Amino acid sequence: MKQRKLGKSSIFASEVGLGCWQLGGDFGPIAIKDAIHIIEAALENGITFFDTADVYGAGRSESILGERLEQTKADVKIATKYGRGEGTYPSGYTLQDMRDAIQRSRDRLRRDKIDLLQLHCIPPSVLEKGHIFDFLRQMQQEGLIDYFGASVETIDEAMMCVAHPDLTSLQIIFNLFRQAPKDALFKVAKENQVGIIARLPLASGLLSGKYNASTSFAESDHRNYNKDGEAFSVGETFSGIDFNEGLKLVEALQQIKPSEITMANFAMRWILDHEEVTTVIPGASSAQQVMQNVNASTIAPLSSESHKLLYELYQSKIANLIRCPV
Repeated sequence: MKQRKLGKSSIFASEVGLGCWQLGGDFGPIAIKDAIHIIEAALENGITFFDTADVYGAGRSESILGERLEQTKADVKIATKYGRGEGTYPSGYTLQDMRDAIQRSRDRLRRDKIDLLQLHCIPPSVLEKGHIFDFLRQMQQEGLIDYFGASVETIDEAMMCVAHPDLTSLQIIFNLFRQAPKDALFKVAKENQVGIIARLPLASGLLSGKYNASTSFAESDHRNYNKDGEAFSVGETFSGIDFNEGLKLVEALQQIKPSEITMANFAMRWILDHEEVTTVIPGASSAQQVMQNVNASTIAPLSSESHKLLYELYQSKIANLIRCPV
């Protein structure tokens, strides 16, 4: 697995990481043994970067990940998040609240220090005031975290964060349905040596090419209960694209995809073709899916003609279907 340096930090991350939202059960029930198999498959296939959050499964994702990685003694980096917990979001952001949340994450992850702590889609008004970044600097000084970054919903929020010179990373929605960051954000991120972590690379699975009109999701799966933004930002589910519209778009994307690679690998290879991206963090519901995902790192870059056609499709057919701010 190829590695890329994360911004101005000393962290090197595998080009394909593992998003661990699903380990908390937020995509439907998942047995601990199955979660462990996913983690083990990631390690066996060269993944060295794991992304989780304190609210995934109310800490379950962190706990499973921490226990298994401690047992394997694997030399990997774990990024977790702060800011969406009960009592914190939307207005409970204090230095002590952050410190307590980090301590709980450290306990669950079984780590003395958090490798990368990311603000977790916190309100723009909090970002704008800037105090939250002073709290993060204090956590560094206290030795609780090595580096800090931010996971954001919009480009405007990303711009607020990237203005802080000691920010290590930005985690953003970036995929074939959400191409705007490469025009507005990537130049600024590169100039400021801020690494890009691309989340939702497959748009909640839509860009895997495996779904059809009869596909259904478990009641506890956010692709069911948040399909129209009922629980949180609709941008976090299918990247803000209506499911049925997304199926049609995938058919159009299939016409550009080289026949010798899968739709999922095509979608992730497109992301990795952007040098500003450090790592892409697809989730996985099985060990087999992990192995399929890592193949994206081995595929040759897409042709300039493919990139041109994909951007034209985005501008003409996709951009106006996004149901959330970008």
